This record gives sequence, structure tokens and C-alpha cells, in this order.
Amino acid sequence: MSDPILSIRDLTVEIPTRHGILRPVDSVSYDIAAGEILGVVGESGAGKSMAGNAVIGLLNPPAHIAQGEIRLKGQRIDQLTGNAMRRLRGKEIGMVFQDPLTSLNPLLQIGDQLTETMLAHLDISRDEAQKRAIAALEEVGIPGAADRVDSYPHEFSGGMRQRVVIALALCAEPSLIIADEPTTALDVSVQAQIIALLKRLCRDRGTAVMLITHDMGVIAETADRVAVMYAGKLAELGPVRDVLTEPRHPYTKGLMGSTPLASKGKARLHQIPGAMPQLDALPDGCAFHPRCPRAEGKCRANPAPTLAAHDNRAACWFPLDPKGGA
Repeated sequence: MSDPILSIRDLTVEIPTRHGILRPVDSVSYDIAAGEILGVVGESGAGKSMAGNAVIGLLNPPAHIAQGEIRLKGQRIDQLTGNAMRRLRGKEIGMVFQDPLTSLNPLLQIGDQLTETMLAHLDISRDEAQKRAIAALEEVGIPGAADRVDSYPHEFSGGMRQRVVIALALCAEPSLIIADEPTTALDVSVQAQIIALLKRLCRDRGTAVMLITHDMGVIAETADRVAVMYAGKLAELGPVRDVLTEPRHPYTKGLMGSTPLASKGKARLHQIPGAMPQLDALPDGCAFHPRCPRAEGKCRANPAPTLAAHDNRAACWFPLDPKGGA
């Protein structure tokens, strides 16, 4: 791999509480290359969104980065604060969230929002910014962009608003896009359109994308590589085809078995027993062992091994056979 756009090493996020220190992200490492989509997947509470918020400097206090490094194009960014981080967020890192209305000002026309973003981060004139705003809307598939540029967010459907947010995230030509559940609130047909749009823009622009989702189907359709998270830790990391067709971590296998695609016509979907533990009640040893059919004494006594950024394996003492066997 060439030098990555985003490099995360041993990232740990801590939240001090009356009951002790919680670690929603614990010793996580991975890279994202230019033009690559890394899917970060896991159940609610796995830590995937918290890792994304750490990258863009949007952790809500008292949550903070306790250790590790985050580098963007080789520059360390986890220690940036205030105006330095705000400049980086608009220029080098674009954001697409689940609810587009959280990213759009309801009182401003979308053209003005695009224009102001470009003027803040690019050395161009207002006339040029206005032309680029229309071009950005055309690029993301807004019909009649020259006329719709003066519309307000409430005048668009949910799918069209999400396209506007993608245009807003890309208009300052960032190196990295963080997309946090960008299709969850959309119906299936619109989801497919947004997925296709993200893939095309990623390839055309060479933008790195961190795609955060709980939907294995979205991962299968979109990502080049996948990082599976469980209870704040990285459970498995590798090329999406390898991880989804030959999972090595029992948790990944359980996630795949719970999807209709993997059920192969069976009357009932596979279900992982139990639930993900609360951060203040993590079991000793591997956090997944109470739900794992392969757990042995070593799993109950020792934390799971930590994955390095380039590992194509599972953080498991007794991983599944690469060919899907026991």
C-alpha cells in the first residue's frame, strides 16, 4: 500500500465516570488509502462512530483521546484543537451523517451553504464558488441544479438532501470523507443510489472514505476493506471479500449468518446469543467470550489479541479456519 491518507494507531478513547473509566474505543489501528472505502461495521455500541468522531475532533467532553495517534497524509492531527481542527474539518475532512438536516442550515439556501464552505477553504472568488456550487450539485445527481441551487433544505426529499450533504462534504476537495450511517434513514432504492454515488465519487476523485454502518449488505456493496468492531476493539480486519466469505472471527461469522443473504432460504436467520456488554460491565478476558460458541478457558482469562493495522486476521485466540471450517 502507498502512504495512506488516514492512519490510526493504537487509538484509545476514554470517558471518566463515577464508576470508573470507560473505553468505547480501545487500541484500534487501521489505515485508509487514497481511493479506498473502508467499511467500519458492528452492532450499536461497538465504538465505530466514536472512532470516527475522534478522527474529526468531535468527541463530547469528558470523552477524550487517551492514547494513540491519528495521522492525515502523514500529519498528526489528534493533538489539534480550536481553529486548527475546524480548518482541517472543512478542507481536508468531509463529513456525511445519517440525518442530513444535522449538516444543513434550514435557514440558508443550499447554494449559499456550498458557496460559503468553498470560500472558507479554497482560494477562489465568489463567482467561481457559485459556479462550482452548481457543478457540485450536478455531480451528485441533483436534477435542474442551476434552479435548485436557490432552494432551502426542506424543499428536498430525504434522498436528495443526502446528495446535497455529500456535495457539501466534497466541495472543498477533501482527502477523506467520514460517512456515518449515510443510508440508514433512506428507503432501499435510494440507499442503492447513494451507495453508487459514494463509490463513483471515491474512484473519480481518489478520496479516502471511512464508511460507518451496521449494515453488512452496505459493506458488501460498497467497501474495499472492512474493519469489524466489538465492544470498542477491532475484531477482524481485511479485504471485504475475504472477511465476508471466509470470516475468521466468530463474531464476524455471527454477523454474516444473521443476514438474509447468508441464510440461503432457511426459515430462520442465525442469531448471536446474548447482547453486547455495557462498557462498565465488560467480562474478564475476551469481551465476546460469553456469546462465543468456541470460547475456552484462555478466552475467559486473557484479553483477545490486538490487531495491527495491516493484519488480515481475527483478534481471536481460536480463529475459524480460513475456509470457513471449525
